[in-house]
Amino acid sequence: MTRSTPKRTLSTCCTAHILHDGLSDVSYVLLPILAQAFNLSLVQVGVIRSVWRAATAVFQTPVGMAAEKLGARNLLAVGTAASGLAFIALGQSAGFAAILVALFFAGFGSAFQHPLCSTLISHAYPGAGRRAALGTYNFFGDVGKFAFGGAVSLLFVAGIPWQVPITVFGALALACALMVLIALDASAGRSKPVSVTADAANTPSGWGIRNRAGFTALCLIEVVDTSVRTGFLTFIAFLMLAKNLPAGWAALSVPLLLIGGMAGKLACGHLAERVGIVRTVVITEIGTGVGILLMLVLPDVAAYLVLPLLGIALNGTSSVLYATIGDVIDPERLPRAFGLFYTINSVCGLIVPLIFGYVGDAFGVGTSIAICGVLAFATLPLCFMLARALPAEHK
Repeated sequence: MTRSTPKRTLSTCCTAHILHDGLSDVSYVLLPILAQAFNLSLVQVGVIRSVWRAATAVFQTPVGMAAEKLGARNLLAVGTAASGLAFIALGQSAGFAAILVALFFAGFGSAFQHPLCSTLISHAYPGAGRRAALGTYNFFGDVGKFAFGGAVSLLFVAGIPWQVPITVFGALALACALMVLIALDASAGRSKPVSVTADAANTPSGWGIRNRAGFTALCLIEVVDTSVRTGFLTFIAFLMLAKNLPAGWAALSVPLLLIGGMAGKLACGHLAERVGIVRTVVITEIGTGVGILLMLVLPDVAAYLVLPLLGIALNGTSSVLYATIGDVIDPERLPRAFGLFYTINSVCGLIVPLIFGYVGDAFGVGTSIAICGVLAFATLPLCFMLARALPAEHK
């Protein structure tokens, strides 16, 4: 009898998401701290964030394809352990080069989590409830971002060296890898072997894309949405520094965004089940663009009050996009499709901090933030493209 019931699978993946997204986004909080500690430029700050994304972008699709044979559970444990060892090494880093090496291997470990957990949940909830389940999964990712980022911010304000929580996080990742092995079956997330007598027409081929127009629209929206989110999260703390806030308080701007992000990822998954995919994306993207532009004109205290509300829209779109992949891809090809989709996400995360870093160094961080706000509205024509591609029951 299998131990991996849908609820057990969802809870295990949510725990892994807390850990991995906490590790990933704690780097946003560390950026101003590392910049001051090692006298880094904004371009170097962008490189620090991009090296993580580079490793993730390279490995996500191969990991998704390998999971079809080796099982998502086994690979998820390997990736989680790799992230833990990398963070322990990061806590011992003494310079810019050592930080880059540690974060590259942390990004390698991070490449395993999103495509594998999304596949596990999609298999556990193949029909009704998938968007709500993946919305719940995304919600817990922001729980990790807030908890890990908030802990580092508060400890830094209290005078605790940043190396201490980073090393502890690495140890927690090793424990999480063991938990994955215990909680899930070895076959979890592995594609079923095809019988030699099976009708070849029923066997998915290639990438298993059933709706190319819909998948293309989802990918294009993801490119813009990720670019906006990554650029804003990377440099919002520096905008707060420009408003003359101390470094520790400026770093708290990211956890404040993530408070709203937690609610947004959970709520938008359920909202899409009720009002539709396209309407939900339009609402969140308009809210994102307007909210980011407001950050440029509001004083520091008012800006802090807006951050949680902005976080709802900024992070809510992703729950809707990820859950819609299952509507346009054959179930047997979900691991590689999620790997490809998250690779697109990671490539944007690799390039965008570098571009906005150069813009910020040349024209000021306010210009980078303004571009983020305007760019969010570029998703609106793409939403109409998605609406035309999806069948009526999935809109």
